[in-house]
Amino acid sequence: MKLKLTNLILMISLLSAPVPVTAQGDTPAQEAFEGAVVCAPDVYLIAPDDCLPIGPSVYLTNLAHLGFTLPIRPLPAVRTDPALAILPYQYFHVSNDIALKFYPSLPDAQAKSENAIVYSPGFVYISYTGSDDTGHFFLSKSGYWIRGDGSRIHAFPSFQGLQFRETPRNAFGWTSSYEQTPIKISPGYGAPNSGKTLAPYSVVQVFYSYMADGVVWNMIGPDQWVEGRKVSAVTPNPAPPAGVNGTRWIEVNLEEQTLAVYDNNQLLFATVIATGMEPFWTRPGLHQIFQKKETETMRNNDPSDFYYLEDVPYTMYFDGPRALHAAYWRTAFGFTQSHGCVNLSVGDAHWLFLWAQEGDWVYVHDPSGLTPTDPALYTGGAY
Repeated sequence: MKLKLTNLILMISLLSAPVPVTAQGDTPAQEAFEGAVVCAPDVYLIAPDDCLPIGPSVYLTNLAHLGFTLPIRPLPAVRTDPALAILPYQYFHVSNDIALKFYPSLPDAQAKSENAIVYSPGFVYISYTGSDDTGHFFLSKSGYWIRGDGSRIHAFPSFQGLQFRETPRNAFGWTSSYEQTPIKISPGYGAPNSGKTLAPYSVVQVFYSYMADGVVWNMIGPDQWVEGRKVSAVTPNPAPPAGVNGTRWIEVNLEEQTLAVYDNNQLLFATVIATGMEPFWTRPGLHQIFQKKETETMRNNDPSDFYYLEDVPYTMYFDGPRALHAAYWRTAFGFTQSHGCVNLSVGDAHWLFLWAQEGDWVYVHDPSGLTPTDPALYTGGAY
């Protein structure tokens, strides 16, 4: 997504920059070529003395300057353990247009008794421990019964990020979480399609970025380009942000909707997230984790924006009510949608919770500069 400042000359010479050809005998350079040995096709970052690195060598060398090797070097990473996404909780989603009612007993719930604690309709998920024989009434962990006006969560999104053995040499990212991403053979909407697409959450390496048609395009391979807005990218930077003392920190990139973890000044983990949408932005700045809670109940009693979320797992508060936490209700990541918190998949939040310590730095930034920083805008609750 973010444009890397690189000059146009490199772009033009990227794929197969030709060696200028002139009439025989026109220039001393041409005379120098006569009788010379052509180098074997290879990468020549320094011009050799005993052969001419022309033809395919030019192509390979230009790719090498961008970080390419052929075949392309895989990322030094593995997916995290799928078992991290297993939770010991069951959740029920109460319909958004129905008032939340907590009944003290099953008969009260069955009879729709007036003997109930009532909340406004809103965004509500209940953690339950059991149900009646009909499966229409649920016993919440708090000991109250609710009516089954809604739906159970049967599975959580399976997406999980990457754990790294070392810091990669170039940027990388994940394609859009909700649609196929087409690959073009050059940057720009008018460029020919390659006929190939990338499935949601495909991992790609970003070797070069170029502005065309007013948007950034990412080069993910030879003659392979995708629109930058379709990729949530991480540009590794193992140098600590200003103000961070120590070698551990979490970087939250609001423009890219990514999170990166650095330990011992090396990239250790990265993933796609969901941060606050207007007017519930996630506040840019340098923060520290001040409290970790394995589960949390998050609630806002304002009837115009009521929410009630039980057993939110792996919660790490870093900026007042704003926290890093699992969002079991999310079906996709990579775009703003929260009330200010940094939402992660269950597996990613679990991994981060096991790694993080109270006092760890959380660096939140927006390279686009579009997220406001006025403290007066960051009041109230968050999830």
